Amino acid sequence: MKRAYLPLALSSIVLWSFLAYLGAELNRFPPLFITGVALTLSGLLSLFRARHWKIPFKTLLVGVGGIFGYHAFYFSALHHAPAVEANLVNYLWPLLIVLFTPLFFKGVSLLPHHLLGAFLGFAGAALVITQGHLAFSTAYLTGYLFALLAAMTWAGYSLTTKKLASFPSSAVGAFCLVSGILALTLFSTQGGIPATLARLDPRDWINLILLGLGPLGFAFFTWDAALKRGDPRVIGALTYLTPLLSTLILVKGGGHPFTTPTAFGMAAIVTGAALGSFDLFRTGKAET
Repeated sequence: MKRAYLPLALSSIVLWSFLAYLGAELNRFPPLFITGVALTLSGLLSLFRARHWKIPFKTLLVGVGGIFGYHAFYFSALHHAPAVEANLVNYLWPLLIVLFTPLFFKGVSLLPHHLLGAFLGFAGAALVITQGHLAFSTAYLTGYLFALLAAMTWAGYSLTTKKLASFPSSAVGAFCLVSGILALTLFSTQGGIPATLARLDPRDWINLILLGLGPLGFAFFTWDAALKRGDPRVIGALTYLTPLLSTLILVKGGGHPFTTPTAFGMAAIVTGAALGSFDLFRTGKAET
């Protein structure tokens, strides 16, 4: 059953691949508002499992710190730096999951194929995201630092939840609900929640519900379940499939061009994912 976590990890990867497309559909609304509504919807839709939300305060703190903290840092990065460069720094988190694994789990080491797979995945993501054009500037250092904090937060959250005392993955609904309320509270200090709600048309509501059900909802549950059952080194390498699938969805559904850097980037990501998950094909491996 050592591979049983793969469908869970791949479910999160596929769902997160729709984030860019849905985000583009809703980009006329403030990011904090979108995140708050989507996470609140996700939490409310999970209320039927609320009996499983009886968890230690420490666990709730880690969950909210991970989900809310990551989005707060990520959107702050987008506010203070160009989106392409900020997004690239943010995509250090799968690499950090791989690199941090030995720090969190005694007896777990990184082999050459883990490192090579993770670095190839990041190089491929860099090509897909930037299309070979980078313009890092010290003027945006604050934004880059926020993006790095976002990456470190999500990597730390992902590995820490695997070490916490056992709790049901359905408790992630509590993380989402509290994080969503926090995001909306933060947005309310800027004013304009009623006016923003009034601007939502039926298509916007559908996209928000899909966002709350998928990338900012169910994906968190399957991610938690996968990390509890699987090898973070393998999952970290596989996660670079997200920008690959995200780009394909944007090309197919959003009319974005398919370029040569995208093709090379995808090849690097697939190669990196294969190398990083090599343990899956070796008896008794890929477990922590």
